[in-house]
Amino acid sequence: MSTTPYPIGIPGRPWGEEERALWRARQTRKRSYAEDVLSVIERLRPRFDVVRYGQLDYPPECYPLYAIRSRDWSETRPVALVTGGVHGYETSGVHGALQFAERHMADYAGRLDVLVAPCISPWAYERIHRWNPHAVDPNRSFRDGSPAEESAALLRLIAPLRERVLVHIDLHETTDSDEHEFRPALAARDGKPFEPGHIPDGFYLVDDTENPQPAFQQAIIEAVAEVTHIAPADADGKIIGSPVVAPGVIRYPLRELGLCAGITRARYVTTTEVYPDSPRATPEQCNAAQVAAVRAALDFALANA
Repeated sequence: MSTTPYPIGIPGRPWGEEERALWRARQTRKRSYAEDVLSVIERLRPRFDVVRYGQLDYPPECYPLYAIRSRDWSETRPVALVTGGVHGYETSGVHGALQFAERHMADYAGRLDVLVAPCISPWAYERIHRWNPHAVDPNRSFRDGSPAEESAALLRLIAPLRERVLVHIDLHETTDSDEHEFRPALAARDGKPFEPGHIPDGFYLVDDTENPQPAFQQAIIEAVAEVTHIAPADADGKIIGSPVVAPGVIRYPLRELGLCAGITRARYVTTTEVYPDSPRATPEQCNAAQVAAVRAALDFALANA
């Protein structure tokens, strides 16, 4: 158990609005959503449809939310959903989604209707953080009456498509900052003690406990292993506290936890977890691993639909 208290709040007491305001005041803008994300989306407009599906108003800032959609959209084809940037600090999730759209999305024309939402949490992207400005985690908020507008906006976007989605891949990272910043902040916010954990070195996937698809997960692991290394289990046979069910694969009850990967009725779903802090991986490899995962997921879904 950690004995060093988080610098905001009183140990053992959940945050109120005063603590949330103090936390928010500590967050500073470190990069640009407009330069890094919107500029790439603009480049894609001649090739794909760009859908504005919402807007986040966090005065004095305002963030338009965009998704990239196949131009030859048809109500008769299955849908492939690719999401990134649910946690804004997970960089390769955003840039991997954009690279897939730019380099490979056209490969699926006429076979899948592809929808890419590359940066669901732009405020957090700019501040390299996990939460939105209300200290709410969007990736625990994908449910009716969501407290996170980031999550609610995506739910509205996919509502008409939910039954058509065949495959959904949600792109994430597990970083060293999870252990020294984000998990301690979560414990402080909720008035709970922080229990140190272990950050796995390598790529892994989160399957759905309620709809396990081991062959699908394995196809992705095999594709990514050609780009970067796969995380081994720890001494207890676990990754981030969950039993490893196959090399590089754990399972969560996605819908029950309000996770992004649980928002559709898709047969094939997964959450990727890239490890960007490994000395064995570069930022380019992390982006490439996300792209490889998306391609393998869509190819498997097409082959086994």
